[in-house]
Amino acid sequence: MKLEFHHINFVSKDVDQMHDFYTRLLGLEDIPQENFPRTQATGETGYDGKIKFASDGAVQMHLAERQLDVAFKNGQVINPVDCGHIAFRTDDISAVLETLEQEGIPYSDYGTTFAKEWHQVFFLDPEGNVIEVHQQVG
Repeated sequence: MKLEFHHINFVSKDVDQMHDFYTRLLGLEDIPQENFPRTQATGETGYDGKIKFASDGAVQMHLAERQLDVAFKNGQVINPVDCGHIAFRTDDISAVLETLEQEGIPYSDYGTTFAKEWHQVFFLDPEGNVIEVHQQVG
């Protein structure tokens, strides 16, 4: 199982202001929304909050609108858009899940609930910080 750092997610009440701060003020490049096909949210599943993206060319920033009911709405425990998270990309999500299970670490497997092209799993580090590991699919 190989992991590489992929993105930092910050949540906000004002995504446009955050995006302007990181792109205009700090000079990160905007990444167009169409580069991230989203799964359609419904009343019972998904996430329909505003999202914008920026990058330094290597690491991405995902700036998402805070939604406190996302975990509940999706039948999960861990909410990735409450306080934000760090994310790693893997080439073997099954091995990641196996490791988490062997270590007794609870996780929320959102599959492709949020992104059509990523299988996403969220869990907590020992201090309660949210960690995402995802694998590209399809």
